[in-house]
Amino acid sequence: MSIDTARGVLGDATIAELEAGLRGSVVRPGDAGYDEARAVWNGAHDKHPALVVRCAGTADVVRAVEFARSQDLPVAVRGGAHSIAGFSTCDDGIVIDLSRMKGALVDPVRRRVVAQAGMTWGDLDHETQAFGLAVTGGLVSSTGIAGFTLGGGVGWLLRRHGLASDNLTAAEVVTADGRVVRADPREHSELFWALRGGGGNFGIVTSFEYRLHPVGPQILGGLIVYPAEQARQVVTGWRELTGDMPDDLTTLVNLTTAPPLPFLPEEVHGSRIVALLGMYAGDLATGEAAVAPLRKLGTPVADVMGPMPYTAMQSLIDPLWTAGAHNYFTSAFIDPSDTALESVLRHHSGTPTPSSELHLHQLGGAFARVPADATAFSQRDHGMLCNVIARSPEAAGFDAHVAWARATREDIARHGRGATYVNFTGDGAEDKVRAAYPGAVRERLVAVKDAYDPTNMFRLNQNIRPSAAA
Repeated sequence: MSIDTARGVLGDATIAELEAGLRGSVVRPGDAGYDEARAVWNGAHDKHPALVVRCAGTADVVRAVEFARSQDLPVAVRGGAHSIAGFSTCDDGIVIDLSRMKGALVDPVRRRVVAQAGMTWGDLDHETQAFGLAVTGGLVSSTGIAGFTLGGGVGWLLRRHGLASDNLTAAEVVTADGRVVRADPREHSELFWALRGGGGNFGIVTSFEYRLHPVGPQILGGLIVYPAEQARQVVTGWRELTGDMPDDLTTLVNLTTAPPLPFLPEEVHGSRIVALLGMYAGDLATGEAAVAPLRKLGTPVADVMGPMPYTAMQSLIDPLWTAGAHNYFTSAFIDPSDTALESVLRHHSGTPTPSSELHLHQLGGAFARVPADATAFSQRDHGMLCNVIARSPEAAGFDAHVAWARATREDIARHGRGATYVNFTGDGAEDKVRAAYPGAVRERLVAVKDAYDPTNMFRLNQNIRPSAAA
């Protein structure tokens, strides 16, 4: 069956030639598995690609890139398919799907792992924790390692070991012209710099090499839940505690609505709450003393902070973040003054759905000690990161929820310098991308883009446009 696209017609023979050169497979409209193959985690995006190429390895990725270039097709790259802005799918283009590339090789002596780009954090943690090792991963285990790392990567080991991208030691990349290159501090060093925070702009990363650290298998983690009427004292008290917290402890405040979870009293279900989440990555005995002050910020309605497997902490909130809901995430780095926190608290009272939330991430520690020019992620001197999340199980009214998130972000961002976290730019709007990369950083990223993707083949991302397209 021929396929009509905005760029022309893809004939049966053309598609058959593509498929013959793959170890993986091609899924096209009309195939039995097409709707499953085109689906992404964020239900807000319902796109119909001309083809989904399910790659089995790097050679398939090269073949798919060459085909897309020859047919002048838009390219969407999919790892874990969690892209909030919907960049892992497209209409009338080709989705290069890496999700079946899940190999990992752990070297426990060198403390390194080489992981293929289709792995999720649940997959990778499973492999590395067999050796008592880990790298900073996502807060939801179904998140793919690829997009998360390329945009920075904020997780429970941030203060102890930095971002996921700070721990990237090398990457295998398929460039827009179909070359396979290794980027590390010696080879393609500018590309390596750009991959650590610059997003998916410069090629398709097919494997990541990470530095690993001894973590777990048991850690101290979990959450302490306070009622909304104590929100001000809890949030301001937590801010004061963050100044003296050890690097082994990473915390965040989630201003949310209580879901019907068994550890929460029935009387708080459906009411606004303050959930204080944290993980202590060091010795369990010293961890108890480190988290003790978090229990005294008010009168908790639930306290499930205690020893648990690292993998349990990594998947702790998974049940609340299943696929299919409509999601819009945006963010702002802020300096946590009294007026900034008042703004956050005020917007919590107006969240449009029970699953819409505001997160305050504690920064500092190892994250802040990385020199600003060492990676493309240069936003190192802020006190906190605020994520604004609009989430709804259905499409009805979602545009209004997005409007709430955007307005909330703009108000809260006044209490910082306008900077944003590139993985949570909302929809990848150019002003938010510029806010993620200040002047000199952006200029350097454009130079890398000019070198590796001068025609902007890889533009479905938080896009850094090459000079020719500026």
